[in-house]
Amino acid sequence: MQLHEVEGLLAGMFVLKPTVYADQRGFFFESWNKREFSQLTRVDLDFVQDNTSSSSCDVLRGLHYQVVRPQGKLVSAARGAIYDVAVDLRRSSPTFGKWFGIELSDENMLQLWIPPGFAHGYIVRSSVAHVNYKTTEYYAPEHERCISWADPSLDILWGQQRPPILSEKDRTGTSFDQAELYK
Repeated sequence: MQLHEVEGLLAGMFVLKPTVYADQRGFFFESWNKREFSQLTRVDLDFVQDNTSSSSCDVLRGLHYQVVRPQGKLVSAARGAIYDVAVDLRRSSPTFGKWFGIELSDENMLQLWIPPGFAHGYIVRSSVAHVNYKTTEYYAPEHERCISWADPSLDILWGQQRPPILSEKDRTGTSFDQAELYK
């Protein structure tokens, strides 16, 4: 695993590239190694939940976060390609209110570490995408919030060619200026 240099990362975020061993049979890589992650990032953490979602092209999920027990997330695309976005909701952060986006795919095998205090979302760019993400806190639906993916004050460039496919929750997300934020 190595840190992958990417311009525009927000405070506390990292892009990681696993060491891939490939031959005529296929490939192998460690998708998570706590000791290596800690040595590279100087962040010591424990994951409590692994999640996998499957979505079709143009599905947009987000921008989600939990106001109590915020989740740190390590996100990757096991199949297909997504444009992954994180928005810094920490008022005390030098990157508060800013967003970062990156393509994660089964071809580039990049992983994005999003620390607690961010809203997270993604749009599927391939015909199908399987997204894996490890979290540092358990899902707590009573504390989940959603900021509108299309909030003009955030001006996120999702790069979609067609209108996204949204859940009711994502269709009715709150504006950034009305959102519950972190200190």
